[in-house]
Amino acid sequence: MTDYSAEQLRDLVHALTASGEPAPILQIGDPMLRRQAAVFDGQLDAADLAALLELMRRTMQAAPGVGLAAPQIGVPLRIAVLEDSYAADPEVAEARQRTPLPYFSIINPSYRAVGEETAAFYEGCLSFTGFQGVVERHRSVELDYDLPDGSHRRETFTGWPARIVQHETDHLAGTIYVDKVLPRSLCGNAEYMRFWAQPTVERARAGLDF
Repeated sequence: MTDYSAEQLRDLVHALTASGEPAPILQIGDPMLRRQAAVFDGQLDAADLAALLELMRRTMQAAPGVGLAAPQIGVPLRIAVLEDSYAADPEVAEARQRTPLPYFSIINPSYRAVGEETAAFYEGCLSFTGFQGVVERHRSVELDYDLPDGSHRRETFTGWPARIVQHETDHLAGTIYVDKVLPRSLCGNAEYMRFWAQPTVERARAGLDF
């Protein structure tokens, strides 16, 4: 639950969108990132919701990233945007099951595992810049979510898209990937690129002993 009234949420969105610039992204340690986001139930009208989603997409792309949750820009609502249009190296794409994820927004999402298979890969976060760590996640998930028009959708995601879905939905529960990271795998971006930027994490497992 959020302590923000609908009027305060509208004022917040108006303030964030007024400049037309990407929003500042909160960093780990900000209490907003550790709170349960509130269910979206019409606190914003259609125009304000559209403006918020456009701001989130612009902020995500400018960062750049493949997903962004509303709490990451200080809006405590269960809303996120996702998009992965980066061209991955074919070997990386095959190992990680990384396929293009066209832009879409998710409102009030929840996911559940499909099957028992998991996958462990490095990932990072726009709210913990400069670091990456290995997280073991469900390889496939079923996502229930609402669309901006109020309709409901259920969809299954596999591979890298499933990882993005889980990462962003976790944000809405106050969970950051470092809560699930294999601690010995955590490394700075420069060290990751120097030592462990491989299609899989097997070299890192051996070198960092996790």
